[in-house]
Amino acid sequence: MSEQTHRRRPWWLGLAVIAIGAVWLQQGFTLPSAGGYAGVGPGAFVEIVGLALIVLGLVLVAQMARGESFEPQDAEGAQAGAPPSTRAFLYAAAGAAVPLLTMRPLGFPLTAMLAFALVTRAFGSRRLLLDCAIGLVLGAICWAGFSALGVTLGGALPLLGI
Repeated sequence: MSEQTHRRRPWWLGLAVIAIGAVWLQQGFTLPSAGGYAGVGPGAFVEIVGLALIVLGLVLVAQMARGESFEPQDAEGAQAGAPPSTRAFLYAAAGAAVPLLTMRPLGFPLTAMLAFALVTRAFGSRRLLLDCAIGLVLGAICWAGFSALGVTLGGALPLLGI
């Protein structure tokens, strides 16, 4: 096996994902799995994430065992070896920072819309209106779901008093 083939099949990545999943799962067992009003405690969600990470890590290891190679690409589709895309990084960083700045004044649905649109742009999407619509719908569904469970995420649209 050549050095280049070995670099394109990072076994350690699959094992790292499995290890992270195991840590999440172990920590999830230390939290209560049953909650008061909602019936589902915080431990249940952490355990689900841990199990999902373990499964995804196993899938990644299985793909590498079958000989699949991975050619990293940035948002513009540049092959590995090209310099990283600063623009994609800045869009993703902005998407992560938006909730810190806009959650209180804009509310959860609009903040989710902005963050979703920025992150999809970082991954190469050029359909701003569709991305905003999807982000708004997902944000509204999450806000309504958490509100139904009794978890307060603030107003839906604080600027409008809603």
